[in-house]
Formats: sequence, C-alpha cells, structure tokens
Amino acid sequence: MSTTTVDIRRADERFHTSIDWLESWHSFSFSHHYDPANTHHGLLLVHNDDVVAPGTGFGMHAHRDMEIVTWVLEGALEHRDSEGNHGVITPGVTQRMSAGSGIRHSEMNASRHEAVHLLQMWVPPDARVAPGYEQVDISDRIGDGSLVPLASGREPDAAVRIHQRDATLWVGRLRAGAEVMVPDAPYVHVFVAAGDAALGEAGRLGPGDAARLTAAGPMTLFAGADGAEVVVWETYSTIE
Repeated sequence: MSTTTVDIRRADERFHTSIDWLESWHSFSFSHHYDPANTHHGLLLVHNDDVVAPGTGFGMHAHRDMEIVTWVLEGALEHRDSEGNHGVITPGVTQRMSAGSGIRHSEMNASRHEAVHLLQMWVPPDARVAPGYEQVDISDRIGDGSLVPLASGREPDAAVRIHQRDATLWVGRLRAGAEVMVPDAPYVHVFVAAGDAALGEAGRLGPGDAARLTAAGPMTLFAGADGAEVVVWETYSTIE
C-alpha cells in the first residue's frame, strides 16, 4: 500500500486537446499526451472532460477490455454501437459500455445548435466479458444532497453495473452548504464538475479540480455557496 497522500490537481494542469470540434481535458495520459508518472489513480485509467461542438462528435471507433462510463453535464450525446445499441444521454442519465472482446461505437452531439459537455471514465474489467451496454435515468435519485452510486461492481443499488468488483463511481449534486463523507478506500478520486467545494483540510476545489487520495481515511466534502456537482471514484486495487 502506498504512503498516505492527498494530491490536488488543478483544472489548468490537465492535458488539453483542442481541435475545431472538440475541447478535451484529460486527467491522465491519453492519446498523444503521455506522462509516465500520470497514467492512472487506483483503477481509474481515463477521466476525460469533453466539450463537443454542435452536430459533430466521435465517429465509429473501436475499444476492447474496458468498462466505460459516460456522464453528461450539459446537452445531449447520441450513442450507437456495433452490437445494435442506440441511446441519447442527457444530464441525469448514465451509460455503461462494456467493450469486452471488442466493440465499435460512435458518440455524437445530438444537437445541431448547442454543445454537449460530458465526462467519460474508464476502468479495466476484472474478468473477460462480452460486449454490453446499459443506460439508466437516475434523475429521481440525484440532487438530494447525498452521493449516489452511479456505476459499481460492489454496490447492489448502483444505477448501472460494471464488471469490476473493486470500483464504484459516486455522483452528487450538492446544495450550497451541503456536506458528504468521501468514501474511505485505498484509492479515491474526487472531481468537481461544476460549482465549488472544500475537501477537509485540503481546501477549495473549483470546476475541473480534482483530489487524488491514497489511504487518506475518511474526509468531508463541503459544497460552496453555489453548490457543487461532484464525481467520486473509490477503488480498492490499482493497475500495476
């Protein structure tokens, strides 16, 4: 087990891809961005923060052996894949795609007038699985000031199941002044998607800021004056 650490990563420290239709910020090494000291945290391998221009998006491309969770912050994202799955994801709707032995998919902005802002996050599976897809609306569960298990291989009431018994993704839309306990796990990644929050003695986290916690023990997250939308991964093992 690694030494206890609280590692704050600011929004403007992330890798950044900027092309005519996409602004993407990468918390970890991704595509041509590579830093051997920044490849993952626990089991979290990819944490991309994407803004896709209207009427554009990611055309058909392939993945394998990865559990991919997508969470839309603003706008609408249209998904199609080689298994025949199709869906439109909006705020409050989560999607899990198991790449398994191989899948091709596209992710397009469903609007020709407004950008779509989304988070896409990857963890490896703990077993070989067939390609799969799941989409669930949790609008009626989120926003009560607590953390909701969005995707998990551990929590029985998670919105979607991932094939990774050592990982859970929690989300929360916290009212101003609300406080939640961050999971106590060997590896925790706290990301503020909107608003601001204070994490224990680590201090304020603004939009796009993250804290990588390693054996940090229980910590309290306090939402700021405008509230906060937070995305928290807890993992119990790491990528070697």
